[in-house]
Amino acid sequence: MKNGLFILIMGLMLTSIGCEKDDVEEIAPPPAEPTLTAQEESDLIFLREEEKLARDVYLFSLDKYEEQIFQNISNSEQMHMDELLVLLEYYNIEDPAQDEIGVFGNSELQVLYDELVMISDSSLVHAFTVGAIIEDLDISDIIHFQENTDKADILEAYDMLVCGSKNHIQGYTNKLIANGASYTPQFISQEEYDTILSDGHLMCN
Repeated sequence: MKNGLFILIMGLMLTSIGCEKDDVEEIAPPPAEPTLTAQEESDLIFLREEEKLARDVYLFSLDKYEEQIFQNISNSEQMHMDELLVLLEYYNIEDPAQDEIGVFGNSELQVLYDELVMISDSSLVHAFTVGAIIEDLDISDIIHFQENTDKADILEAYDMLVCGSKNHIQGYTNKLIANGASYTPQFISQEEYDTILSDGHLMCN
């Protein structure tokens, strides 16, 4: 009886020791929440609405002139907006883009949209010129924003957006030339613009 009790007690002690060992095993800490600097966050918020501005202006021109280029590039701008929304959601940033076409939370973009639509409304050539202006501005802004981050996912998205805008400015330039007009860059340099035209269509995926 004593031997049986002794064996039982030893078994319980060994079991207890085993449990204690399991209890002290290190548990990996949860992954840190993704964070951005204030500047990175500001850039993404602004760019989300800037891409919306491009889409909305092109939708206006599409409705007025029924030119296929406005359909194609407005679809592309929607893809750009979607790419930025993925980043905003990943970094837990509230989406500034409103559903209503032509409405913006950023007052500067609201003024710019109103002015560009008014110009686009005056003639088809002016609408092509506005397209070139928007893409010119987009390229300039995004290149500047690239300097404000070292995050691979954001830089990858920026590269895709710049690539798309280069194709778009080529498209609008070709339309202007076909209509006896031309475009002089206002935000990027003439050298950068000439390089974009000479590179031809880019694969952006």
